[in-house]
Formats: sequence, C-alpha cells, structure tokens
Amino acid sequence: MSDTSPNSFYGPLDDPAGNAGYPEDHPSRVGFFTDTSICIGCKACEVACKEWNQVPEDGFNLLGMSFDNTGMLGANTWRHVAFIEQTQPPDAAPVDLGVPKFERPGDGAGAEARTAFRWLMSSDVCKHCTHAGCLDVCPTGALFRTEFGTVVVQQDICNGCGYCVSGCPYGVIDRRDGDGRAWKCTLCYDRLHDGLEPACAKACPTKSIQFGVLDELRERAARRVEELHERGVPEARLYGHDPNDGVGGDGAFFLLLDEPEVYGLPPDPVVPTRDAAAMWRHAGIAASALVAAAVSAFVGRARR
Repeated sequence: MSDTSPNSFYGPLDDPAGNAGYPEDHPSRVGFFTDTSICIGCKACEVACKEWNQVPEDGFNLLGMSFDNTGMLGANTWRHVAFIEQTQPPDAAPVDLGVPKFERPGDGAGAEARTAFRWLMSSDVCKHCTHAGCLDVCPTGALFRTEFGTVVVQQDICNGCGYCVSGCPYGVIDRRDGDGRAWKCTLCYDRLHDGLEPACAKACPTKSIQFGVLDELRERAARRVEELHERGVPEARLYGHDPNDGVGGDGAFFLLLDEPEVYGLPPDPVVPTRDAAAMWRHAGIAASALVAAAVSAFVGRARR
C-alpha cells in the first residue's frame, strides 16, 4: 500500500478529516505549535484546561522532579508542564553565579559552551496524530476524528477496554481511576465550534502555545527555528511536524532545545497500525500453508 494513499495506515495524509468522511467544505485542520524556548513554566495552560473542561485535580504534592507536581499526561492531566533542570557536567569546575540577576541562567551560551544551570520547560499535550493509534484500535467508535482534524473521545460510548491506552505511541490517553473510561485533550472541541481558540492557548502569557491552521503553524515554526539558529541557538529543532514520520505528522508539534528524550518524548513514535498490512499478509500466508498441509495430508491418507 502506498505511503501517500488516502486510506493508508501510515505516512502523509493531506486531509485526515476528509479521509474520515467529512465533506470537502469542512474547516481547515487546526492544531498547536508549542515553542518551548519561550515557555516560563507558569502552568496557566494547566489551570485553564482544568477550569474549562472541568478536569479533576491530579495531586498537589511535589514529585521530587523540580517543580513538577503532575509528572505526565493522563486522564486527569490533559496539559502537563515539564520542568527539566540541566546543570553543568559533574567534572566541570564550579561556576560562580553571582548575585541574582534579571538574565536567565545559561543565556548567551550555546549547547557546546554552556556551563551554567538552565531550565527547559515544555507544556505537553495530546498530539492529535494524523494516524492516531488510539482511534484505530477503538472497538466501540468512542474515539472519532472531528471536522477540524482533531481526535476526541466520546465518554458515553467508551466501554473502558483500554485498547487506546496501549495503542498510543506517546502514552497520552489514559483511563480515569474510579471511572474506567478513557480521557484526554479534546483541543477544546466545544470552543472550536464557537470560533474560540482552546483555553490553554488563550491563557498562555508568552504565546509559547500557539493555535491555528496547521499548515500555517508549520511555516511559522520553520521561520522560528531559522531565527533561533541565527541568534546562536543551534540546538533548536522541531518535533512532530514532519508528515513523513511514524504517525504521519502531529496536530500538536513542538520546538525543542534538546533531544526529545530529555522532554520525555519518544524519539521515533510509530502508529501501531503501520505494520498491520504486513502482519495480515504474513498471517494469510501462514494460514494458507496450514490449509495446504492439511489438504495434502488428507489427500495422501485417502490414497492409501
């Protein structure tokens, strides 16, 4: 099956909503571009998400992971702000940080020369994949593709089987304790219907979280990477923007300042259905061989 086939299991797909059956005049695909280089870790996105979507609290105890009190995305955490503290190498000489200043620690130093402590902060969210593993494996149709190209769970249809949890290559979707049903970011589907941007993007004070038409966001992100490279930040790179990756590109992608693993993101996410055609083909060959062997044994026995 061709990678660019509109019905392929993986690879580029220009119009996920159209492929899901929506008419040609459906809205443009929208998504998030999260520029982690300007995230200040304020958690306004987390609070706005919870308030608008009435997501239950997910704990108020520090986890021993800097100022992170949520740890990861889950049924009660649809937005998660990661705090990554990077210090100098263990064998490096001590650095005198001096009196408190207004500059951020690590400013003015590239990746190869950085010796001071720095923060890496990033607001993680469901990726609303082009080829969504959670949607592909859902047996009840609780997960569906919206006209905006996003992926949403219908809790009144979800039976709590959990297939979507194992089907997500990012570990985003989860079942709620005491409920059993699956929950995740909806990209504020109700707000989109009213022409409003998602609550998290609306609340972000630095515009680290940017909402808009996905193609426009990708162009904006490419320009931002070029700008950072010119300003002496060669480690800036995009994650999840490429339609040729293992999920056909994400509807929510990121600008990172280090390797994806540093932020808790998989380096090469792959939708489980990518190998479905090959698996069925191999199973068919094996079944055919078994039938042929059984027929051969039966015919041989009948001739005796």
